[in-house]
Amino acid sequence: MSADASRSESYGDWTYYPELLATPVPRYTSYPTAAEFVEESFEEAQRSALQAVRGSASLYIHIPYCQEICWYCGCNTGAANKRQRLASYLEALHREIEMIGELLDPSVRIGRISFGGGSPNAIKPTDFVRLIDALTLNLRMESPVLSIELDPRSITPDWFMAIRGIGVIKASMGVQTFDPHVQTAIGRVQPAEMIERAVEGLRRAGVDSINFDLMYGLPFQTDEVLAETLDRTVAMGADRVALFGYAHVPHMIPRQRRIDASELPDQLARFRMAAEGHVQLVDAGYQAVGFDHFARPGDDLARAALAGTLRRNFQGFTDDDASTLIGLGASSISEFDGLFVQNEKNAGRYRMLVGANLLPGRKGVVRTVEDRRRGAIITDLLCQGHARVDRDLLIAARDRLDEFADRGIISLDGDMLVLERGSEPYARSVAALFDAYRGGAHQFSSAV
Repeated sequence: MSADASRSESYGDWTYYPELLATPVPRYTSYPTAAEFVEESFEEAQRSALQAVRGSASLYIHIPYCQEICWYCGCNTGAANKRQRLASYLEALHREIEMIGELLDPSVRIGRISFGGGSPNAIKPTDFVRLIDALTLNLRMESPVLSIELDPRSITPDWFMAIRGIGVIKASMGVQTFDPHVQTAIGRVQPAEMIERAVEGLRRAGVDSINFDLMYGLPFQTDEVLAETLDRTVAMGADRVALFGYAHVPHMIPRQRRIDASELPDQLARFRMAAEGHVQLVDAGYQAVGFDHFARPGDDLARAALAGTLRRNFQGFTDDDASTLIGLGASSISEFDGLFVQNEKNAGRYRMLVGANLLPGRKGVVRTVEDRRRGAIITDLLCQGHARVDRDLLIAARDRLDEFADRGIISLDGDMLVLERGSEPYARSVAALFDAYRGGAHQFSSAV
């Protein structure tokens, strides 16, 4: 064993090798990643891609507003403090839905609709119902699965009524932490009782899968603080848990400057929190899904992981099997066969484009044959834990692969590359070895 490998600490099945985690890597919700998107008008490419869609497709609708802006957040969102701004945005969103409906072939059926943000419940529940009506009038639905991201601080009884009436069955709440001190340090104060009321209301409204988004690596967060948050999560009956590492990049996200960087856990502490969190959730009966998701046995996400049908898109790990994802709203990203296209990020410019009857795609990338080859490897590694790798790519990555193989993180049997038990914190780092775009100036979050 090398000298570097001897400098390690183990937590359950995970062993900490700092030299293998030194390089920040993408989260690989796409390949090429959004960092490779070029800034130019993609309106014609977007139009052609929409017209070429056949079969089933999924929708993602982005609401880029929140009642309160949390300091840690890296999402494209703004304060929902001006009624006219929200009304103008929703008017543009309705028009975009109409344009999409005019372009899609009549054979296309929508099987899944996801609302994200920001916080979709920054708008009124009546406006949410009107959006569903617009989608139903302009697109062809096939008993779609409806899911929504929610801010528990602004869920009202009217929202529960709307969720039940529309038939939303999946919901995700931004919880992050239950510790009051940590909540104050990240600008998201929400007492545990508030989360409990939200869970109870969603259950009564018919939601059968509730996800909690949680974070480690937050200021003032300790192992004990994280363990208490996970205990509460289990007690509240969350069906899914996403346990993310906080990415502190104030040079890119100015609102993060309000967070005291001197109180952030170091890399080893982050690793330990992720490892101990993994053990705690698995011991509580959750199935690990990918490198940072967990689901109760029987949940659709857990079943997809066991069946080998787990996928990854711009919302993370998913059981959605549609090959086309159509993004609606400012900054949303669409995934077509051979093309990723992102709508204009600025909500004001988005409204202007749609108001002029122009499709709002303003960034994107055309996927080459080589992109698809490498992307398939990356996706299989992250979703299935193994991938067949062509010989030329194995040869090119051999030296780096040996670093992971020497530590038991991966194994190779011919052209089959396998992520071994305890490899979760290194999964993205291994996947990055097959990323032809890395090595430039792009900055990403810590691997753990």
